[in-house]
Amino acid sequence: MKVYLESLGCARNLVDSENILGQLVKDHWDIVLLPEEADLIVVNTCSFIASAADESIDTILALAEHKKNGTCKKLVVAGCLPERYGKDIAKALPEVDLFLGTAAGLKIEEQLNVIGDRVTDKCVFPDPNSVSPEKSDLPRVRTQSHMAYIKIAEGCSRHCSYCIIPKLRGQFRSRSENDILIEARALIEQGTRELILVAESTTDYGRDLDPPLGLESVLEKLSALPGNFRIRLLYAFPDTLSDAIIEAVGCLDKVCCYFDVPIQHGVDSVLKKMGRHYTREDLRLLFERIRNRFPHAALRTTLITGFPGESDKDFKDLMAFVEDIRFDHLGVFTYSDSDDLPSHNLTGHVSAKRSDTRKDHIMEAQAAISHEINLAHVGQTYRVLIEENPEEGLYLGRTDFQAPDVDGLTFVYGDKLTLGEFALVTITDAHEYDLSGDAL
Repeated sequence: MKVYLESLGCARNLVDSENILGQLVKDHWDIVLLPEEADLIVVNTCSFIASAADESIDTILALAEHKKNGTCKKLVVAGCLPERYGKDIAKALPEVDLFLGTAAGLKIEEQLNVIGDRVTDKCVFPDPNSVSPEKSDLPRVRTQSHMAYIKIAEGCSRHCSYCIIPKLRGQFRSRSENDILIEARALIEQGTRELILVAESTTDYGRDLDPPLGLESVLEKLSALPGNFRIRLLYAFPDTLSDAIIEAVGCLDKVCCYFDVPIQHGVDSVLKKMGRHYTREDLRLLFERIRNRFPHAALRTTLITGFPGESDKDFKDLMAFVEDIRFDHLGVFTYSDSDDLPSHNLTGHVSAKRSDTRKDHIMEAQAAISHEINLAHVGQTYRVLIEENPEEGLYLGRTDFQAPDVDGLTFVYGDKLTLGEFALVTITDAHEYDLSGDAL
């Protein structure tokens, strides 16, 4: 039997998708790359914001056509969309044969064998807290050979007013350090060149363990493993990005000096409404501390525009903060409202049009900042992980200061470079987000 899986949403979701595929392969399914060839189609969904939920539903409906016109016999929807909307989404999508919550993905084979006709029979929603954070003993099918995400924790125990993740994923649960190291060793032995540590907040790692453990310990032990690879840390939380973690990221040879710190906003009153327990001054001092200690460090953040109550002055102050800090990389979401969020009950909701306009203004300012920062890279030589070869003599890759999917790329001109390996590249040109250079 053949299975096709479509993975939507974040990197943590991709890890879940690879584990689902691993379980199916263990149960003697063959993976195909085209949905029209599949007996089983699985969609691992996202519903973090409205646009993600819409994309999930559109994808489900498009793939459901293969039940009419192809070989597909069963369509399974897993992950955050069914976990968030439960039986309501099941009633709305009769094309789907099975709905699996965030804690049920690995039960896919056994549940395929007991599907019933009623909506209640199609829905499997165990408590998200029942998922063990330990991963090294789970089968996993890699979707990318040269890089891999390592999920170092499950869930989130914070209560940001705009975020549904704790409901979908349960409380924050750290993996054991040993389990992370076991998985990392196996990935390195398989030829992985970039290990990317992810969690809802990676810098919260280890605080729930007994005894407590700091993320810097994991970084030190990972960096000590033999092999030609690099380590990247994503999604640091400002109030748990400690000096010890900063020092580990900046000093350990195999760790990219790259700080991804989603701050969401830069105005105290908005941060308070968001449920973020830090201030604009806290953020300024944090970024100043990082750059004073490691001037070459890359800083990345994400912001939300149009949060309820965000005034014109708040937005002006946010723009000033962005222009003052000068992040190397920056992404912006517009606020996504839903009646199951605490922020829904706040006053002063901002129109979608105004939120989009504010987002565009920030990204326009950031494009100029990024271009100026990129110009400073011209003439420098960096190690680039070569990932694609779209045409003869041209390769696409990433430096230590470029994370996959969210930052720019480095266009590399050269011959006979090996995909999935590092090359030294001298930068010759800079664009708003991308770089160009010649392989040595």
